[in-house]
Amino acid sequence: MLSQDLTGKTALVGGSTQGIGLASAQAMAAMGARCILVSRNEEKLKLAVQTLDTKAGQQHGYLVADYSDVNTVKTAVEGFVANNDVHILINNTGGPAGGPITAAKPEDFLMAFQQHLICNQIISNLVTAGMKKAGYGRIINIISTSVKIPLKGLGVSNTIRGAVASWAKTMSNELGEFGITVNNVLPGATSTERLDTILNNKSAKTGKDKHEVEQEMIDEIPARRFGKPEEIAAVVAFLASPAAAYVNGTSIPVDGGRTGSI
Repeated sequence: MLSQDLTGKTALVGGSTQGIGLASAQAMAAMGARCILVSRNEEKLKLAVQTLDTKAGQQHGYLVADYSDVNTVKTAVEGFVANNDVHILINNTGGPAGGPITAAKPEDFLMAFQQHLICNQIISNLVTAGMKKAGYGRIINIISTSVKIPLKGLGVSNTIRGAVASWAKTMSNELGEFGITVNNVLPGATSTERLDTILNNKSAKTGKDKHEVEQEMIDEIPARRFGKPEEIAAVVAFLASPAAAYVNGTSIPVDGGRTGSI
């Protein structure tokens, strides 16, 4: 049986003080990985680290960096990889604000491009040397089902998520020979703070009760419920494991069946 043990592996996890990022770190720590959490809020990072399993003797840690400021991300990761190899990279950060693409400003695209694609590129370039040396690497991007079918009212997000998916596919082709895989996980509607914000915003714009808006979204999902962060994290953790060595260059929806494409 192919191993899903991550003992001895170090994972760098973006946006990991809550939601899918934190759930992914918790899942990988339970499989033996040492997790280094990345976020801008140090107090939340300290609390998040305390929730991680240490049964394999791991010493987890964190890096303070703001994805809206590329230099803080570059500096933090550079400092870490100077003395540590990273075997698993989870690229994850908060999504762009909603709204129609016709109302978006050029700076909205530039900011989102920097937070998502540019930060992904910088971090990936910093960690791949260690992955090549180890002969083991997993780069997993948490993006969106919008790379399959654009989502209404998420103009900037649809655009940038698609760019990240194409970037990841290109990188998977270049790094596969070194034992490094690059894959995308595409969460559907998942019970996180971001989903709550989306529901509130849609309620305010339409004048509908929040519960009505929520039910309309649920009705579009064959599973008839929202996902749980740990359900997304289970797929992330599998892709991070040795068992997923031959899964490369994919975009995997985890959405209860909502996405309408094959």
